[in-house]
Amino acid sequence: MKVHEYQAKQLFREFNVPVPEGRVAETADEAFKIAEELGYPCVIKAQVHAGGRGKAGGVKLAKNSGEAKEYANAIAGMKLVSIQTGPEGKLVRKVLVEQGLAIAKELYLAIIVDREKEMPLIMASTEGGMEIEEVAAKTPELIHKVHVHPVTGLSGYHIRQLAFKLNLNKVQTKNFTSMLTNLFRLFEAEDASLVEINPLIITEDDRVIALDGKINFDDNALFRHPAVAEMRDIHEEEPLEVEASKFDLNYIKLDGNIGCMVNGAGLAMATMDIIKYYGGEPANFLDVGGGTSEERVKEAFKILLGDPNTQGVFVNIFGGIVRTDLVARGIVNAVKGMDVKVPIVIRLVGTNEEEGRRIIEESGMNFIADTSLPAAAQKVVELCKS
Repeated sequence: MKVHEYQAKQLFREFNVPVPEGRVAETADEAFKIAEELGYPCVIKAQVHAGGRGKAGGVKLAKNSGEAKEYANAIAGMKLVSIQTGPEGKLVRKVLVEQGLAIAKELYLAIIVDREKEMPLIMASTEGGMEIEEVAAKTPELIHKVHVHPVTGLSGYHIRQLAFKLNLNKVQTKNFTSMLTNLFRLFEAEDASLVEINPLIITEDDRVIALDGKINFDDNALFRHPAVAEMRDIHEEEPLEVEASKFDLNYIKLDGNIGCMVNGAGLAMATMDIIKYYGGEPANFLDVGGGTSEERVKEAFKILLGDPNTQGVFVNIFGGIVRTDLVARGIVNAVKGMDVKVPIVIRLVGTNEEEGRRIIEESGMNFIADTSLPAAAQKVVELCKS
């Protein structure tokens, strides 16, 4: 789960990570009022779940009242389009107004989980304010990495190593030590999968302050953090993914045109691979789970057909725990009463497969059934192309 910058900074404050003074507003008038109270210069920032806000006109430095009013009116309610939002953009529903600071140096700092080494990884760079992907591609030697073992934890050695690489002086190192210690404590305590500050600034009086903030959380741990879960903004998420989450369906929308409904993450990945192998493009990842129910299958099917890009549906069920007859009934009940104009290819194998096939065959609906995975995948690709 992602949160907005202003929400990340709320957590930064709770863990004593220094941030600029600022408040969030929902309208241009509210933003202008906050700017007047903070004084000038101040920064007005669009709050959306996407990077590249500055290049897209979503971050502006106001030096006086006139500029503050102009930028507040321009940003609040704008449709922000950046590389990360895609051409459809995102509506700016809130803006963050913060005090301007005298910046001496901009750094990059992030804590992530290194899946390969199975431990947290701290990354830091002197190239703050730039896209880290660009730095990694052009000057990877400027990204400094330190792994932290989960048993021994963060030590002074880790921090000194990074401070040296970042060319910090004695006062700056002291402030950096306090900030990073608290940031790492937040990362562990809140079950974050990513904490990123870009830029992390050094002020002219040697303070270390998080000028930006991004936090992603492990969805599987949200039950331990109800306050964090309440920060979820469904307006920033794909509507079909939000709908799928209501029924505990593992759904991710993709750019293809063949809707996939599968039970089991591994089989779902293999199903998408074989669709690609035969020249098709999957429209989604959808795992209905090993012990799914007829109702969940019905809702999953509605979500598949709710994607306007779907030109065909491929159901690939291997009945181990799940009964294929339950899946078949769910599909039939979902399609009843719907004006379905796309081909539906169904492969049911496993527990109660004979009953499942009987339900499909006797439904009177225009389903295409096959027990062979290659044949079924090839068939749905051909139907979509035609």
